[in-house]
Amino acid sequence: MDIIDKGNELCFDENLFIVSKTDTKGKITYGNDLFIDISGYSEGELIGAPHNILRHPDMPRAVFKLLWDRIQAGNEVFAYVKNRAKSGKFYWVHAYITPIIDSRKKEIIGYHSVRRSPNPKGIAIIEPLYQKMLSAEKSGGMQASMAVLETALSQLKVSYDAFILSYE
Repeated sequence: MDIIDKGNELCFDENLFIVSKTDTKGKITYGNDLFIDISGYSEGELIGAPHNILRHPDMPRAVFKLLWDRIQAGNEVFAYVKNRAKSGKFYWVHAYITPIIDSRKKEIIGYHSVRRSPNPKGIAIIEPLYQKMLSAEKSGGMQASMAVLETALSQLKVSYDAFILSYE
């Protein structure tokens, strides 16, 4: 498939999308072929596994808290996420995550994520911010990490969404 191996980093064609679905607890219920291929896991290893099987240690926990808070409240969210493949290699994605709503019961029954190849300019901005957040998190916990993000957004005078979408 259209995966480019750059040593420790994996990239994928900008015209392709990684798609996955999870239940409300974050366990994978579906993954398209690109999701399976780039992750390095088999479909059997992924289905039923927690989506955080792909979590890269360079990602601040505060980013995932923000994502979960938003989607559990029924809102969509965009984010840059650094994932780790089974091989230990990493790949960046620009993710769009939405709740899946049961239209009859009007309740969230899962989550749908579509990820595309990120803009290198976005990675150049977000990676140092994530490093600062992670450093703050290690010394001061999740609140310290969120404070770094909030300070950066305040200085730029933008919302989180505007910040992420400005580097599409």
